[in-house]
Amino acid sequence: MRPQTIDVRESMGRILCCTIFRTGGKKLLSKGHVLSEDDVRLLEDEGMEQVWVTELEEGEVSEDDAVMQVAREVGCGCLEIRLAAGGRANLTATEQGCALVYDELLKQINCTASIVISTMLNFSHVKAGQRVATVKSAPFAIPKAQMEAVLSILKERGPLLQARPFRQPAVAVLYCDPINGDRARQLFENIMRQRLERFGIAPGNIVTAVEDEASLARALHLLVRTKPTGILIASTTAPAGPDDTVGRAMANIGCHLERFLAPVEPGNLFLLGYKQDIPVISAPGCFRSARPNVVDMVLPPVLARYRVSGWEIASLGHGGLLA
Repeated sequence: MRPQTIDVRESMGRILCCTIFRTGGKKLLSKGHVLSEDDVRLLEDEGMEQVWVTELEEGEVSEDDAVMQVAREVGCGCLEIRLAAGGRANLTATEQGCALVYDELLKQINCTASIVISTMLNFSHVKAGQRVATVKSAPFAIPKAQMEAVLSILKERGPLLQARPFRQPAVAVLYCDPINGDRARQLFENIMRQRLERFGIAPGNIVTAVEDEASLARALHLLVRTKPTGILIASTTAPAGPDDTVGRAMANIGCHLERFLAPVEPGNLFLLGYKQDIPVISAPGCFRSARPNVVDMVLPPVLARYRVSGWEIASLGHGGLLA
């Protein structure tokens, strides 16, 4: 593109290189705006004789066209795309859910020229109407070859973003204590309710149990049969890992151990297993306080029925220092 100053009467169809303001500071036309016949008359009425503009050359794509084409390949799920000022396209959630981000692909795209993409953090809780990502172009236009290179990567490896909705999530809760399970419920129920309310849900089926392997296994069997979205185990003790009472009970019912230990503080002693497709989560100490911890980081994908892997838990260390 070749910016140049030209006569206002010759500017129709050209792209403004700078924002134009009325006397007094009120914006008249924005940078990047394509001038129409009405715009030209407006500028003449304002007493302008010359204007700084540019125009597309062969092999170039306008900033608006570029970001819209890339935005269509960036995401999937409950998203809509809205063109914004300044060569931007915003991806907005249409339902409450979870943002899933393919971080390595995002980095690759952002190392290319002319187009950059910013997103929410992976596993973020998103609400309907909330912006999840923005695609931004270099000013005015970019080389068509560079845009096509980005599109090629996205079509081969993408999308890099998914807005995965919550669809009638149901969280079952098992309260347990070495002496009396009801004691754990009395201690943790209010905090549990507050935590789930952040995501617009209430606890589903609730069971209390004495913290021994047989009792916990029976309680877990009972909750699994209700087919919840996930099961949270709120224990008054601080388990030492898969070989403690809670871990043995999970193994007893046939849970696959996905991950023990999370690089998140608070919440290091996080234990995640799967009984069929149902995640079973033990996070000692995390239900004593409503302050953010590993449970809040993992609940959004769980509520969106996404199978969280051990590798993804290990990846929570970047940003995992919550307190």
